[in-house]
Amino acid sequence: MSDLELDRLLDEDKLEIDAISGTSAGALNGAAYKSGWLDGGREGARRNLNWLWTRMGALRDLHGMPWLGHMAKAFSPSPGATSAALDYTFPYAMLDAASRVASPYALGPFYRNPLADVAEEFRFDRVCSHEGPRLFIGATNVRSGMIRIFTHEGITPDALLASACLPEMFQAVEIHDPETDRKEAYWDGGYSGNPALFPLFDKGLPADILIVNINPIQRESLPLTPQQIQNRINEISFNSSLLRELRAVAFVQRLIDEGSVTEGAMKRVMCIWWPMTR
Repeated sequence: MSDLELDRLLDEDKLEIDAISGTSAGALNGAAYKSGWLDGGREGARRNLNWLWTRMGALRDLHGMPWLGHMAKAFSPSPGATSAALDYTFPYAMLDAASRVASPYALGPFYRNPLADVAEEFRFDRVCSHEGPRLFIGATNVRSGMIRIFTHEGITPDALLASACLPEMFQAVEIHDPETDRKEAYWDGGYSGNPALFPLFDKGLPADILIVNINPIQRESLPLTPQQIQNRINEISFNSSLLRELRAVAFVQRLIDEGSVTEGAMKRVMCIWWPMTR
């Protein structure tokens, strides 16, 4: 979600948010929203989100520049213009090209995720609280390719870093997995759930799901430059997991409508789509 979209949602006094599922920038925004909500309700959430967006805008680490261009869609008040402007700057083009031939592991002991300082500043007593909106954060297990959902006490600085870990830019984040009893490496959750909808199907949660998607499903113009082509490839790959879940939701609703599934045996979910088309 971008800042303008979240501000718009916070303006709706009648809108109650019982749960948030976020990936990458959405994970950071979700954590900031919940933490701020517990401190001061609607205005507290807005203040905390403004803190996050200010911190993100202050990042100047050159190794993180390509990542900042990707994340500009989520944190900029004019995401399309900012992303396009970055695409055509010479330093960005050089760093973007270097990221495709060099591994982040080549930095050795000098490597540090530029997002680490921001992630460590969150108030995790609030983020992990069982009060307020339930928060689900997704990351992709590198070994299995499956999504892992972090919630409650499982949401740590490393979980936030894992959810936003673009493999061309950052080293995989290793987190212990109680199911395998070993440390597993994680990449950006967008590869397997962008965001994951299935945690929101819990019977204790509302049937209405609002989807705010920052990666356009459809683009009218044909990508021509190397940056535009790569950007469109990323948009398609990141959207594929979400579209699969939406097709599954539509299939279940059709079974319920046709009477093939007994009413109440499966949850009837209403997905409200807020797309961004460019």
